[in-house]
Amino acid sequence: MRLRFETRTSDSPWVDGVWTCTSERVTTMTSVAGARLGLVYWQRDGAAFAAVTGPETRTGTAPVPEGAVFTGIDFAVGTSLRMTPTAELLDGGVTLPDTSRRTFRLDGARWETPGPDDAEALVDRLVRAGVLDREPLVADVLRGHRPDVSRRTVERRFRAATGLTRGAVRQIERARTAAHLLAAGGQAADVAAELDYFDEPHLARALRTYVGRTARQLREGAGGAIALDVGQRRTS
Repeated sequence: MRLRFETRTSDSPWVDGVWTCTSERVTTMTSVAGARLGLVYWQRDGAAFAAVTGPETRTGTAPVPEGAVFTGIDFAVGTSLRMTPTAELLDGGVTLPDTSRRTFRLDGARWETPGPDDAEALVDRLVRAGVLDREPLVADVLRGHRPDVSRRTVERRFRAATGLTRGAVRQIERARTAAHLLAAGGQAADVAAELDYFDEPHLARALRTYVGRTARQLREGAGGAIALDVGQRRTS
């Protein structure tokens, strides 16, 4: 089974990336830990579906239906929905009701389902309507800035916005970066040194926990379908 991924970055401060995926046969895929809230839409056999996805703290497996076409929006870390705290979506999500091929329902209103090239237009409308919120402190901290508030306040606001601690976000993001470097042909020792892992066994444990692959599997493209854009990627 193959998952054909294509992803792109975004200029929007609210969006980390936009992706599409097509499945070719019924099977399962390995899901990868992630620190971001998401919106995903998919069609299969003429039926349409939509869901909000929460941050994931560990790897796992998920079923993938045959012939499904997905479009997803990964929000920037620290983006949240008015309708529910991000912590309540941790390691889960919610299926959105009344989804058609043209529209879906979110936060009590109906919205036009976007394609991969107009995702930001939808996000702008959600922001203007107050459906989306963002904690600017999170972005500042992730860029290495030191906010003029106590560490306890930082942790409280970070967890409220993301459902995760700063440490958890850092570990997840580092493991995902390691997976991309290895899939691109990087050597485990070099990746461990570049990303400040203590040693290769430390890297291996992180990959097992957050990615569900060994360094060798990532380098060789082995282990089956995985929800990680290790193939094509284009910029906006």
